[in-house]
Amino acid sequence: MKVGIDSYCYHRFFGEVYPQQSKPPRRMTLEDFIDRARQLGVDGVSLESCFIPHKDDAGYLRSVKERLDEYGLDRVYAWGHPDGLEGGKNRKEYKAMIASLDHASAIGAKVMRIVGSSLMFRFEDHQQQIRRLTKMLKAAVKVAKDYRIKLAIENHIDFTADEILQLIESVGSSYLGLNFDTGNFARLLDDPVRGMEKLAKYTLATHIKDLKVNPAAAVTDWYFFSTAPVGDGFIDNLKLAKLLKKAGFKGFLAVELDFLHPDYKGNEDRAVAQSIRTLKRIAKQA
Repeated sequence: MKVGIDSYCYHRFFGEVYPQQSKPPRRMTLEDFIDRARQLGVDGVSLESCFIPHKDDAGYLRSVKERLDEYGLDRVYAWGHPDGLEGGKNRKEYKAMIASLDHASAIGAKVMRIVGSSLMFRFEDHQQQIRRLTKMLKAAVKVAKDYRIKLAIENHIDFTADEILQLIESVGSSYLGLNFDTGNFARLLDDPVRGMEKLAKYTLATHIKDLKVNPAAAVTDWYFFSTAPVGDGFIDNLKLAKLLKKAGFKGFLAVELDFLHPDYKGNEDRAVAQSIRTLKRIAKQA
């Protein structure tokens, strides 16, 4: 199996600093991230569109593609942070998602991660959200097919595995699958292993998270389960990788950090490097 990194691991260095976090000592460019991925010896990168400058500059996107090609990196174009389609209510973001297929195509991505909802809407009626999203995505997959780019909706601390399955099956297209985030189901107290048993065959991309209880957070805080280097938390990512392999998964295992657990003292790069070492072992064992 292949191993990769999602650029959100370095969100502080791209300028997105949570209120509970300190500013980083320096800023990172997209090129810095891609170069670091190469240094770490990974097979692929997931590039968060919110951290890609000059998205409407064809020449710039061509230079990104050339860099990725030179390094031999697989790629996913990740659209929708933080709230995406807002449970199917945001038509403006729907248009932005469709326009992003141009950007994904320009960098040579065959999969585009999308966000249908988020933790901001998790207490709103889920069936209403699924109905709205089904309608939107039935239209979107027709456009995606023209681009030959598959859409991978992420479980974004919004829907359970059964609800994600319902949404994918309701759309009923090979051009809609899942970006399986191994930590986000657990944040809804939904077992990720049982979720993977249902969803592995639909999985096109991944965010490999590991989680630990954060004693500085309230139980009601979304980061009560904070991210840790892969292998240090309670998520059985080896079992999840085995299920993916059994299902014939062709993508890469992309480590993602969001709110780094305080045990790691804000050192995302060290946590990423440790995660990559663990994921390479997991890839061999799977």
